Order: sequence, then C-alpha cells, then structure tokens
Amino acid sequence: MKDKLTQSDIKKMEEEIEYRKVTLRSQLLEHVKTARAHGDLSENFEYKAAKQEKNRNDSRIRYLERMIRSAIVIDDSSRDDEVGINNTVTVLFDGEDEEEKYKIVTTVRSDSLRGLISIDSPLGKALLKHRIGDRVHVVVDDNISYYVTIKDIDKTTDDSQDKLRAY
Repeated sequence: MKDKLTQSDIKKMEEEIEYRKVTLRSQLLEHVKTARAHGDLSENFEYKAAKQEKNRNDSRIRYLERMIRSAIVIDDSSRDDEVGINNTVTVLFDGEDEEEKYKIVTTVRSDSLRGLISIDSPLGKALLKHRIGDRVHVVVDDNISYYVTIKDIDKTTDDSQDKLRAY
C-alpha cells in the first residue's frame, strides 16, 4: 500500500534521513568502535547493544527512503472556509455537550491519542471539504455510524510538534 504524503511530510522525512546519516550514524559508529575495544566480543554486551542501535538507525533510514520513493504526493491546500489537511477542527458529537478538537493529518503523522486524525480514518474522510456549521455523517462500517457538527476550523498549519510515526 502506498502512503499519501504531503510535501511537508516528505521534507520532514528528508530532514530526519539527513540527521540520521550525517550526525547520528557517526556517533553510533564511534560507540561500536569504543565497545569493540573492550575485548572479547562474544561476551561484550556494550558491543552488542551498540551494534543493535546502529542497525536500528540504518533500518529507519532505509524505511524512510522507501516511504519517499513509493509515496503518493497529495496537495494539502484547501479553500479558506473548508476542512483540509493540517487543519484543526472543533466538532460536537450529536447527543453530547462537549466539543472535541482534531487535527487532520496524513497517515504517517496520525496519533489518535494526541488528536491527530488520519485523512484515511472514518472521521478524517468525513470531515474533509466540509464547512463550519455542517452536520457530517461519519460511517465507521455497515453497522456503525454517527453525526458530528463542525464548530470551528483552524487553518494554522504549525506542524512543528507533529512527529512522524516510527513504524
């Protein structure tokens, strides 16, 4: 399955790759060399741990590069009065008195515990392209659905705190 990424997602991935290749890789290689110098490698826990950390870093680099190569690049622009990617939406669930805020993001940045809802989730799909005041029908599956009303749309796109998921 190809992931949908915005140019911002790709830029963050490229920055992480650069950091991991230029800065982190040399530090991890130094840790491996230092641990190797401590003697017998068969019983050297520090060497094994350093080697594992280096391998995890290399694996993450390969993963990010593969994601960028295979991604479907999507446009994150939307009209001023409608919900789009990277917008924070305040919704009211039918039958409840409390409002909830969700930021609509791509799948690689989704984290429902932090209110980051994927564009491929039932709620994310339903909210896209709707406006303040719209009552939106959210379909989870054939048996479950609910309604929300859009109360506010924040178009601020500060995504500096959003982290890419580390699969």
